[in-house]
Amino acid sequence: MSTDDCKVGELKLSVKDGDAAAGTVYRKLVFTNSGSRTCVIQGFPGVSYVAGDDGHQVGPAAYRVGTKGAAVKLAPGAAASADVGFVNVQNFDPAECQPTEVRGIRVYPPHDTGSGFVALPGTGCAKTPPGNQLTVKTVV
Repeated sequence: MSTDDCKVGELKLSVKDGDAAAGTVYRKLVFTNSGSRTCVIQGFPGVSYVAGDDGHQVGPAAYRVGTKGAAVKLAPGAAASADVGFVNVQNFDPAECQPTEVRGIRVYPPHDTGSGFVALPGTGCAKTPPGNQLTVKTVV
């Protein structure tokens, strides 16, 4: 961890639509530097579904796919992104998944213990399904 690391307080989080593949929709989780300094972002963000007014986590967090990428320098206003796979949880056995409405995703930037929220209504698994309900790649 470095003092150059981008912190959640200086990042604007958003999700852009991406591509769909068999049973999974891939979207870009975008990190935009809304701060006044250049910061560095590297690695995997923590991503999980949340629900309720209290923002409690629904099911397991995103599974990391691939290798940790190179550091990305973000000047103020610049952006980087990580691909997130959202599995259609309706494909899982409801008894093993326990489909649950979610409000969105909680995001921990790499190397940060603080988190942000992105509204993204949908359905997640409250139980641990037989596969990954969310996957995440490194920030690029």
